[in-house]
Amino acid sequence: MTLSLYIARRFATMFLGVFAVFFGIMFMVDMVEQVRRIDSGRGLGAAAWLAALNVPAGLYHILPLVVVLATVALFLALARSSELVVIRAAGRSALRTLVAPVVTALLIGALAVAVMNPIVAATSKQYEAQSSRYKLGEQNVLSISREGLWLRQGGPEGQSVIRANRANLDGTELYGATFLSFAPEAGPTVRLEAESAVLADGAWTLRNVKEWRLGEAENPERDAQLHDTLTVPSDLTADRIRDSFGTPSSIPIWDLPAFIGGLEAAGFSARKHAVWLQMELALPLLLAGMVLLGAGFTMRHARFGRTGLMVLFAMGAGFAIFFLRNFAQVLGENGQIPVALAAWSPPAAAVLFSLGLLLHLEDG
Repeated sequence: MTLSLYIARRFATMFLGVFAVFFGIMFMVDMVEQVRRIDSGRGLGAAAWLAALNVPAGLYHILPLVVVLATVALFLALARSSELVVIRAAGRSALRTLVAPVVTALLIGALAVAVMNPIVAATSKQYEAQSSRYKLGEQNVLSISREGLWLRQGGPEGQSVIRANRANLDGTELYGATFLSFAPEAGPTVRLEAESAVLADGAWTLRNVKEWRLGEAENPERDAQLHDTLTVPSDLTADRIRDSFGTPSSIPIWDLPAFIGGLEAAGFSARKHAVWLQMELALPLLLAGMVLLGAGFTMRHARFGRTGLMVLFAMGAGFAIFFLRNFAQVLGENGQIPVALAAWSPPAAAVLFSLGLLLHLEDG
């Protein structure tokens, strides 16, 4: 138990060190990029704040590579100090030695999914909001809840809030739609309720519409008008509506199942979010596989030579699993393979390949 705790503590220390180095490098690079992109009048403080909000998402994305580097650094240090030789001489097999770092990686993965994922989601949303305010001004917003689908669009006359019971897959056709227009500093002016609304050529075409003039008539209900069709100008497009959903990573994993249910209830495809949810659940297994992968190439005495080549092989294998995971994610989001296969096959491949390599190289 003492030896296992020692190895686990060494691995956790290596992981935190590599994590801190990557955070520092990515923060400096991102800060330079933010200085270039935002308004020069904002200053370095705004650039540093945007970089601090943006870096956690990028660091969370490359977490498997951080684990591989930490594993390589750990076993190179143990090999150079001859601690691996002593451990083997004490009768402890390679696989038993790996139990401690693998369990630590599983705990890191569980902590990342349970704690770091919501933090990254919050910082990503804040980054998008602050970045838009610094560079682009107000943006169109879409949200989906149990009450239906909500859109917001802007125009020279003011903003409009749109609510619909459901929509088609790209959000360009709404059913049971309500349009509420607001004039600048004057409150609501017009309310429209339509059986359906179709977005095309820069305008919504509403069918079977009831119109209330809230800012003009003394009795809006008495003076309400009925229209077979009505056109409402809009600067929205199908692409901008889809982009308003944001990425699945901007939603905390604890809220993701309910958000998927809301998407499906509103008539949208939730496959992309379902793939991301399963990938997050598989992250601890992926990190454990990365530990086994790094150990398979570097768990050897430094006296054997070819250390640099083994490190190169370990990093190459880690990058291969990392890109296989991204490729499987794309296939899963496009419906080419099942969601479970897209999320769980790369971690399973990493674990099985690493175990095969360890059993081949070690006498265990």
